Amino acid sequence: MRHTLLAAAVLALPLGAAAQKTSRSRASIGRNGQVKSVTTDNLVGYDDRALHLGLYIAPNFSRYLVEQSDLYPDQEVSANSIISPGFSVGFLGDLRLGRYGALNFAPGVSFLTRRIEFKSQGYTQNTEAYPNDPKEIENQEIGSTQVDFPLLFKLKSERRRNMRVYLIAGVKPSLNIGGRRKDPDVNLLRAADSDFAIEYGVGLDLFYPFFKFSPELRFSNGLKNLYVPGNDVYSRSLQSMKSNTVTLYLNIWSGR
Repeated sequence: MRHTLLAAAVLALPLGAAAQKTSRSRASIGRNGQVKSVTTDNLVGYDDRALHLGLYIAPNFSRYLVEQSDLYPDQEVSANSIISPGFSVGFLGDLRLGRYGALNFAPGVSFLTRRIEFKSQGYTQNTEAYPNDPKEIENQEIGSTQVDFPLLFKLKSERRRNMRVYLIAGVKPSLNIGGRRKDPDVNLLRAADSDFAIEYGVGLDLFYPFFKFSPELRFSNGLKNLYVPGNDVYSRSLQSMKSNTVTLYLNIWSGR
């Protein structure tokens, strides 16, 4: 999360400076009457339009918040969540709600591989009682391709020249359209095919002559228990798995 915040800050600072394009529209005059600097407002009248469209790319870091089964600590293995990178792409739509509000809809596709670290606590294979149990304990991963349908409310600040900050919050239903199960030893654990999460974050609008760029840091907390019961040792050790994701959205909006 610290790396994500640092990347967002490093990205926003030079782009914010570049958004202040020089022109003769607005001049700052010094004491001697000379022009010190000049600045123009890009995309004048942009906020007066009812609908804005765009697209986004979004690297993310995701994990499962896991809860051990009721048998812990007497069970044979222990579980620990591992933060894993992923990637999302999609489209953007903003519906204007007054001067400072907007309804944001951003359908997209996410490519995720979440991992859980398992450690043996005296585990021994018992194929007679549990035929699905592995010979040795391995870390488990759940790869998925999911379609996201976030619906969020955006609260915008007053625009200052070519920059503006905003807060965003809402809900994100998701549907898994494809699982990646390549290795039977590390893909025994399963998750539900749908999820529902609350999302919240902060962003920065940077206005350029022909488009608007909006880096945005968003947090997502799943409300649904994605745990699917199974007969293997990994499934028996858990009773809850909920998604948790931090995403850096790089939003590009059309200027027309």
